[in-house]
Amino acid sequence: MTASTQITDSTEAAVTSSEQRNELIVVTGASTGMGAATAKELARRGFQVLAGVRRDIDADALRADGIEPHILDITVDADVAAIADRVERDPRPLRALINNAGIAINSPVETLPLAQWRRQFEVNLFGHIAITQALLPALLRSSGTVANISSVGGKVVLPTYGAYAGSKFALEAASDALRREVAALGVKVVVVEPGAVKTAMPERGIATAEELTATLSAAQLERYGRLNAAVTAQARSFIETGVPAEQAARVIARAATASRPRTRYTIGRDAAVLVRLSRVLPDRLLDRIVRRNLRSFADSAPRPQRQLSRH
Repeated sequence: MTASTQITDSTEAAVTSSEQRNELIVVTGASTGMGAATAKELARRGFQVLAGVRRDIDADALRADGIEPHILDITVDADVAAIADRVERDPRPLRALINNAGIAINSPVETLPLAQWRRQFEVNLFGHIAITQALLPALLRSSGTVANISSVGGKVVLPTYGAYAGSKFALEAASDALRREVAALGVKVVVVEPGAVKTAMPERGIATAEELTATLSAAQLERYGRLNAAVTAQARSFIETGVPAEQAARVIARAATASRPRTRYTIGRDAAVLVRLSRVLPDRLLDRIVRRNLRSFADSAPRPQRQLSRH
């Protein structure tokens, strides 16, 4: 992917000329949502952003002054090697790597196909580790920052989110390990834990969850149908009340570029509250709170119907 097209804007001229963009930042998962908003926010702040996207159409939509889109699937070794080579060929220091790429597919532990478990860990954990390993030499030279975008789900697990939350719990653990390994070497590691954010990702997750629900056997539907419907209704309410992606992007940009960042940042009041509760409440009490909250959505959620039987 070639360098971004220059765009004339007199209000940004003081900070957006190519010559004045003295530092690089890599953002993965920048096709839409928080990733795209973060790429734009960082470009506005004067950084040259190497933005990882999945499709040419996403690259065309994102390309702008200060944003250089690259086709990047973090689970594909060749894509990871290509972005690392692009960074190595640039004389400018790598200020930060923002690991934002992620997927969410929810279904009960019993019914989520093992392939979907593996896929979520491949994207939400192993892909992040792969690109971090590839770019760490550049970050060591520049005393840069690794910003891992986790989730409130990395602290509090809702029913049917076992695979997604499991991958985020693991990302939090890997982040803690990395931070303690490279702090003395000058590299900073931060974790960002968003709550509900208004992006397309939850809607895609809901659609996939409903498709999976439709494949449950009659016995599984009896066990989990009402729960799945309640979780879906709750997810839709989160979308309506979530913070805008642009607001989330400002938090991510601050975390990735601070000279002395905190180890963790939350996005949204819901994330801040749930993270605090997870630290102090006993498991059984937290279970009751989650169950009571879901019950309020279950009362209004339509009963899911089985379309295909699986024996």
